[in-house]
Amino acid sequence: MFSRIKQRFNDMGTIKALCERAEYHALQDQQSEPGAEHFLLAALDLPDGTARRAFARVGADASDLPQAIARQYAEALRPLGLDPRLSEQLAQGQEPLPRNGGTYAAAPSGDHVMQALAADRASHRPLLGADVVARVVDLREGVAARALRMMGVDPDALKAAAEAEGDAFRQASKH
Repeated sequence: MFSRIKQRFNDMGTIKALCERAEYHALQDQQSEPGAEHFLLAALDLPDGTARRAFARVGADASDLPQAIARQYAEALRPLGLDPRLSEQLAQGQEPLPRNGGTYAAAPSGDHVMQALAADRASHRPLLGADVVARVVDLREGVAARALRMMGVDPDALKAAAEAEGDAFRQASKH
């Protein structure tokens, strides 16, 4: 029973760190609410390292993700008849948005990720960056999905890699 309470306490710390980093990434992108792509970036920041290792398992460089996300934002301008380079020009020299005050809020895709993580908590296993990756790749549309496709990452392969990384980490931490 004590180990279950301890695990829930640790998971609360992980969720806090995940949400703070997701918000940080969103504010850097001039967005007030983090989306799935920001939670994916935040998962890469978690100290367990499982999210980065999941990317490595599929031959992808996780450090390419921010640029792929930025390209997705820029490409969103094309259907509006605007030059995607305009996004880069506007972003240059811009300060991040200030932190939100009050209640934490995520964009719909970010909220979906958090709800999926919460639903998965019944397993009573430690929450890892790999778990976040597995939930984000379940979303097949949106900025995160398009950025992963741009990187040449197969979402099913990344999900399998994330699950394998999570299992390996948990198995190693038992010993």
